[in-house]
Amino acid sequence: MDPIRNPYAPGAGQRPPELAGRDAELDMFQVVLERIARGRPERSLVLTGLRGVGKTVLLNSLRSSAVRARWGTGKIEARPGADLRRPLSAALHQAVRELSIRDEESRRHVLGELKAFAQRSAGEGSKLRDKWQPGIDVPAVTGRADSGDIEIDLVELFADIAGLAQDVGKGVAVFIDEMQDLGEDDVSALCAACHEISQQGLPFVVVGAGLPHLPAVLSASKSYSERLFHYRRIDRLAREDAERALRAPALEEGADYTAEALEALYTATDGYPYFVQAYGKAAWDVAPGSPITAEDVAVAAPAAQAELAVGFFGSRYERATPAEREYMRALADLEGVAGTDGDPAGVATKDLAAALGRKPQSLSPARDGLIKKGLVYSGERGRIAFTVPHFGKYLRGQPEE
Repeated sequence: MDPIRNPYAPGAGQRPPELAGRDAELDMFQVVLERIARGRPERSLVLTGLRGVGKTVLLNSLRSSAVRARWGTGKIEARPGADLRRPLSAALHQAVRELSIRDEESRRHVLGELKAFAQRSAGEGSKLRDKWQPGIDVPAVTGRADSGDIEIDLVELFADIAGLAQDVGKGVAVFIDEMQDLGEDDVSALCAACHEISQQGLPFVVVGAGLPHLPAVLSASKSYSERLFHYRRIDRLAREDAERALRAPALEEGADYTAEALEALYTATDGYPYFVQAYGKAAWDVAPGSPITAEDVAVAAPAAQAELAVGFFGSRYERATPAEREYMRALADLEGVAGTDGDPAGVATKDLAAALGRKPQSLSPARDGLIKKGLVYSGERGRIAFTVPHFGKYLRGQPEE
């Protein structure tokens, strides 16, 4: 098959040629946009799931829906230990620009507030040369959204930007990827601002995406967060959706798969969207012609596995310290014994400590380090699981160090 015409896209956050299995989330968000446009109360949205299930792709697709509705939009990717003010200011600046506000006085006033909010990232009393300049071409307006308390400032800033959008019959949507990496104060402020905006009925929504423990992070910050967001777990694709993700782009190129090939591909990928793209690309490249057969899939499997080993599994494993790698290998072995690969409940931390012959408390530094690196998560107290599907299976296939 012609590799130039290969339609598959196994890239990080790269939209696949056929976004299969996400119609429910796209339709739900469209309802949210239209209800808010009509002045109806609605909640913000949080997407959760393992790595490789397409959260970022879906987040970008939802943003496209907001853009088509003529909303102002902005997007950030949260990073551990990073200050929220700078990236959020840039995202909100873009959102205001997209609104195309004709009332110049109101636009400049809100942008002035936004600039003052951004400049507080340098801390009170900082010299002008030390303050970040966000590229907003108006003077800073002090007295609102610049108290230095992120919760107070976000509530005021969101309300004023939403009011600006409401005046022109539009809305604002902010999209936050890797939301679980926000700091505690930032999470609390974000929840408080969404709560206030919701109570006022203003056209402003936050759409977050993160790992499976994100709801617990939000709940620990504000008890009412359980009622503040629509929570949608993004999981692997059902068999028919995985087949659609493979066949639709192939048919566009005049090619197809045999039923046996589709069966083999679903067995190999478990329906995880990133794996579907990786195996689809490899199978296309080795197949001599259409239809792609189960034999072609078998020949392509080593190339697909090598691609995943380097770009999906290996790069993550390399980031871990020796103690963290020991922890992950023990977790992988326990999953293998129990046959629970991919189970969101994971394994009990006490069992993991027993397997290593250590006290549970002594493993806390490795566990906390892996959580901060986004390699494992705790869905419930006393249990731990990988954030990456098939990671345990990958580790069990690697030689001991």
